[in-house]
Amino acid sequence: MTERRTELHTERLIVRRWKDSDLEPWAAMNADPQVREHLGEVMTREQSDASVARFLEEYDARGYGWLAVEVRETGAFIGFAGLDEVDEEMPFTGVEIGWRLARDAWGHGYATEAARAVLAFAFDTLGLPEVLALTTAANTRSQSVMKRLGMTYDPADDFEDPTVPEGPLRAGVVYRIKAGATA
Repeated sequence: MTERRTELHTERLIVRRWKDSDLEPWAAMNADPQVREHLGEVMTREQSDASVARFLEEYDARGYGWLAVEVRETGAFIGFAGLDEVDEEMPFTGVEIGWRLARDAWGHGYATEAARAVLAFAFDTLGLPEVLALTTAANTRSQSVMKRLGMTYDPADDFEDPTVPEGPLRAGVVYRIKAGATA
């Protein structure tokens, strides 16, 4: 397996490969019930560390995946952004964009800024024809980011997420953007 080294730079952020120093703040994020509100149970440190190992392995295997996000000015880790294959259990296929930020990074436009860089990578470097974004029907914060990115929503794409237990997190929505579309 070849280690890949993609770094995406924006005005305020670096979207980059994970470092060992990211593990502790990543675990803290995953232990925060507010950060995990639309994702399910909080994660243990072991689960959190294992997720990063999986992210690195998947990125190296296919050339894209979930990357760490840091603030350029301070070097502070604030979360992740990137691309992933839609889970095979879903009623649709494609590549999805996603992001997750620490609570103290919310409300600064970082999710939108990181996601714009990831979309440019998806279309300009990977040549993807379309990117999807998935979230729970109740996650209006993420849906607002999707709208700012110029993604479109069609209620006909609403779905029940078979990868989560019965309950309010199961109702999902899909936003889409095609190459060449801009916000």
